[in-house]
Amino acid sequence: MNCPGTPDTQPGSQPVSSSGIGGSRRGPVGPEQALAELYDGNRRFALGVPLRPHQDIDRRVALADGQQPFAVIVGCSDSRLAAEIIFDRGLGDLFVVRTAGHTVGPEVLGSVEYAVTVLGAPLVVVLGHDSCGAVQAARTADATGAPASGHLRAVVDGVLPSVRRAGARGVTEIDQIVDIHIEQTVEAVLGRSEAVADAVAGGRCAVVGMSYRLAAGEVHTVTAVGLAAPTTPPAA
Repeated sequence: MNCPGTPDTQPGSQPVSSSGIGGSRRGPVGPEQALAELYDGNRRFALGVPLRPHQDIDRRVALADGQQPFAVIVGCSDSRLAAEIIFDRGLGDLFVVRTAGHTVGPEVLGSVEYAVTVLGAPLVVVLGHDSCGAVQAARTADATGAPASGHLRAVVDGVLPSVRRAGARGVTEIDQIVDIHIEQTVEAVLGRSEAVADAVAGGRCAVVGMSYRLAAGEVHTVTAVGLAAPTTPPAA
């Protein structure tokens, strides 16, 4: 998988506005433009200058009859990882599906397929973060051989393959294991959803794995499938 750097805003991309990208009705938007829009919003959030677009009464009313989000976020349920906040977006912009450790089951895949095939979202982002508790729990379960209790076991079992892949590579640092788990989740989405894989193959969608740094408030790309070309990091 190619691992592009943080993208610049693409030439011709739309600025944030009430009628810009992510509007209740929009023209065609490609994966690269959608990704650039997310990075622009995250940059504003990390710098402490958010615009908080699409959060007014007019926007709410405009969306009452339908939605056309420009990105799907398959993220960890961690309370510090609220997608609309860290990407500085608003109502109708993002279709968000969250589980602990961004584990992927049938309901998650069905939700992603709905956003891609019915709503026409051109980008799927798997969003993890540093110091992930689900990854740490899976690593502990793997080391001790003691299964997690109750329904938490489903979360741990969903992360264990990534922990074991990391072990096979000799990776022991928690945030490097997180990146491997993000990679594996991207592979799972593409490998288990024919609809998403077909959309990527047809150039209608891309799937990108990102990791969020809790203290810095910044995201970076871990892996990407379906982008037209790698992009360069933005100027500081």
